[in-house]
Amino acid sequence: MPQRLKDIRRIARDLGIRPSELALNGPHKAKVALSVLERLSARRPSKYILVSAITPTPLGEGKTVTTIALSMALNRLRRRAACTLRQSSMGPLFGAKGVANGGGASQLLPADEINLHFTGDTHAVSAANNLLVAFLENSVFHGNPLGVDPASMTVRRCLDASDRSLRHIRYALKSESGAPVQEVHTGFEIAAASEVMSVLALSRDFGDLRRRLGRVTVGRSASGDLVSASALKADGMMAAVLKDAARPNLVQTSEGTPCFIHAGPFANVSIGTSSVIADRIALGLCDFVVTESGFGADCGAEKFFDIKCRTAGLRPAACVLVCSARGLKAQSSRCHLTPGRKIDPCIFKADLQALEEGSVNLKKQIANVRLFGVPVIVCVNVFPTDTQEEIDWIRHKALEFGAVDSHPSTAWRDGSTGIMGLAKSVVKTAQGDEADFKPLYADEAPLREKIRTVATRIYGAADVHFEPAAQEMLSFCEAKGFGRLPVCIAKTQFSISHDEALRGAPEGYVFPVKEARLCSGAGFVLAFASTMQTMPGLPVEPRGTKIEVDEAGHVTGLL
Repeated sequence: MPQRLKDIRRIARDLGIRPSELALNGPHKAKVALSVLERLSARRPSKYILVSAITPTPLGEGKTVTTIALSMALNRLRRRAACTLRQSSMGPLFGAKGVANGGGASQLLPADEINLHFTGDTHAVSAANNLLVAFLENSVFHGNPLGVDPASMTVRRCLDASDRSLRHIRYALKSESGAPVQEVHTGFEIAAASEVMSVLALSRDFGDLRRRLGRVTVGRSASGDLVSASALKADGMMAAVLKDAARPNLVQTSEGTPCFIHAGPFANVSIGTSSVIADRIALGLCDFVVTESGFGADCGAEKFFDIKCRTAGLRPAACVLVCSARGLKAQSSRCHLTPGRKIDPCIFKADLQALEEGSVNLKKQIANVRLFGVPVIVCVNVFPTDTQEEIDWIRHKALEFGAVDSHPSTAWRDGSTGIMGLAKSVVKTAQGDEADFKPLYADEAPLREKIRTVATRIYGAADVHFEPAAQEMLSFCEAKGFGRLPVCIAKTQFSISHDEALRGAPEGYVFPVKEARLCSGAGFVLAFASTMQTMPGLPVEPRGTKIEVDEAGHVTGLL
């Protein structure tokens, strides 16, 4: 829809961004200078709204559509609003998941540029990360002056692609004489899973970014001391590579509402939120800022509350929890929806029994958000095959389960007009006294207790089993003074548990933690469930096979 696009300078001007604070990247997207943070520091805080969801299906539940449409509807209600979203990753774009700019009448434009290379931020993250690995290995090659134990090297190379063949690699790390130092067992990660991407997402400003890069841990010395990027003198170089990537990107929605897109970590293997920098700028310019966390509330919302809000001092006023009839049916034993497999037609048929069985997932996800003292408004994303009886049934159940309100949404078809009821409810709820935000666990709690708290209270587990490698690393982190960091648990997005075959709201199982990793630059300890990978693979028929470019340069097959 190129004819509907406004000049990005007009979007910025209407938002209150000065021409000197804007670096154009073509007529429809721009970088915003970080100097705007100083000018906006004295402004009153605005209302911070999170959009989360039930456990997602491979079809998607409509979180991004809802985020975009809600910001447009709030503007229609004469509240100055913007949305903040994560960047698309070309790994899932060409694999199974698809675009990350919404769709229909509620999307971000220009779609092809946003979903492909955009402004190059992800490439900058990959370059900074891979330079750090190269400098580490070069130091070992030239006499190993820092005494790095090659077996302890934790930082991995990354790229913005899905390639399962790169999950596990091994090579002989050489010395200057040519003799092998040690065989290294490592692998690649997708760029969104790298610690550098999390550093970009969690930094408050460029100075904070610079300091965090220096704190990134790359391994240990033979004596057990931590070796950091600053010890390698690689942090200044990394900051230089990320200089432009540190500035958020400004684009527009299909109705001309501003959207800041910045950083792209995944919620199943990282924190799964847009950047603190982008959110701080938006909060300084707007009355309402609508943001999104990745996947379900057990995955993205927990990390948003326990890591991002804790780290940045942000306080959400409300949470919109997106669900759909087909999503709830997929949580029952009556319908089967498996990634990469043919869609079960049961998903598209009216079935109140399947809804009843699958609704335990909605109940649990509402409860998960309410554990943080944040009021929940349920958005029922309506699809053409849904019946009015199903929609009314879900809305009634949402209120029974503890939501303060529930509204249907036809935002994909109708844009902002299809979500006005929800927008009015958000305004009312955000201006009330319902929110009493608090993290789930205290800073001073031991790391194992933090993991156990998330696993038992959010995931429904009865207990946690820590394998020896995880036990050793968690003890090491506490011994080195990192015990006050929050925990970030990597697990499947397709179940509240660690096992995607467990539907609904599993209970009574033991949650397995196979290993842990110190992310001292990002500021959290990463714990891996037994089934988790940080490099995705491609499905039988990747989406990339349908993407083409015509002679005029128009990309097709993205949507």
